[in-house]
Amino acid sequence: MLVNADFHVHSCFSSASSKDMLIKNMAPKSKLKGLELLGTGDAFHPGWLDIIEESTTYSGDGIYTAEDMDFVLTTEVEGKNRIHHLIIIPDMGTARELSQMLVSKNKNTDGRPRTRYTGAELLEMVKEYDCLIGPAHAFTPWTGMYKSYDSIYDCYGKKPDFVELGLSADTDMADTVSELKDFPFLTNSDAHSPWPHRLGREFNALELKDISYSSIKYAIKHRKIKANYGLLPNLGKYHMTACTKCYKIIDPAFARENKMKCSCGGVIKKGVDFRISEIADYDEPRHPDFRPEYVHLMPLAELISSVYDKGVTTKTVQGIWQRLIDSFGTEINVLIGAPIDEISKIDSKISPAIEAFRNRTIDVVPGGGGKYGHVSFDKPVEKRKAAKITTLDNF
Repeated sequence: MLVNADFHVHSCFSSASSKDMLIKNMAPKSKLKGLELLGTGDAFHPGWLDIIEESTTYSGDGIYTAEDMDFVLTTEVEGKNRIHHLIIIPDMGTARELSQMLVSKNKNTDGRPRTRYTGAELLEMVKEYDCLIGPAHAFTPWTGMYKSYDSIYDCYGKKPDFVELGLSADTDMADTVSELKDFPFLTNSDAHSPWPHRLGREFNALELKDISYSSIKYAIKHRKIKANYGLLPNLGKYHMTACTKCYKIIDPAFARENKMKCSCGGVIKKGVDFRISEIADYDEPRHPDFRPEYVHLMPLAELISSVYDKGVTTKTVQGIWQRLIDSFGTEINVLIGAPIDEISKIDSKISPAIEAFRNRTIDVVPGGGGKYGHVSFDKPVEKRKAAKITTLDNF
């Protein structure tokens, strides 16, 4: 069976997360998105584990079910050098025991615990409990593994189970790094709210024997990920090197010359695009035979927002979104499978936008410095498209 899964989300206990990130909200919103399996997030937080137990029915082999939505226990841990690690956990007892073992001052107050463990120490600890572990959003400049290491083995000491690409990278970018040829790639949303443009904005299609922890583990370890779905990477908010205050995109060499300081007084953050170019072994991606297709998507509500020039949570945008979902069942089906002429009957302005996105006949103004990129429909998108870059002449 083919299952759409998003393993990396956060609960209401994580900093900067919505108070609505509760099982009762996450379950129905995930179904409308088109997901069948969702990570719980924050599974080292004792209070969140209590809520999971109260809000779900245990279906066996690590799966907790609510409102016809299946959950597997997952968490993100911040380790040494502020590197984030994603962990998939076999069951509630294991989650509670590891939570008690984890040395962290904030594990009872924040869903994402901060620790001083290295990647190698975390790997050794969770592997004793049959967990899966890998770097979260591996290339991002604040908390990605590659911000501190040139090799994944320098971080973990041995091979972790997967690499999560993050919103600002895709398979084409990651497969220019030769050491990643043996790793499965995960694409997850890192959602902090249950809004449909957050949950499932990136997800994985896995071939599973059944929905169980054992099948998830087998699928990740035995190359049963059949597709990765995610944003165009230049829509990600750390894709290009840019100022974190004014969001001006800056030439990386010039940024280094100016000690990563912008003329506005802000800090310049190295972009994922440039960081990958620093560690890349190839100019073009070399995909291993097992690497699945990467399908570029954009959250439907954000697409509607771009067309109507209205906020993504406004009544206008959400009303159109709901009509499309009512007609075609799930957001994923609207974006990928629904016939364009049928979509046009619901909204004639949205159908050409969805068709343009499917055909890659859109233009992207890249994101950077913490600001997401955005789209227009005036000209075709270019792969890893560069924006106007500030240099010595126009800084």
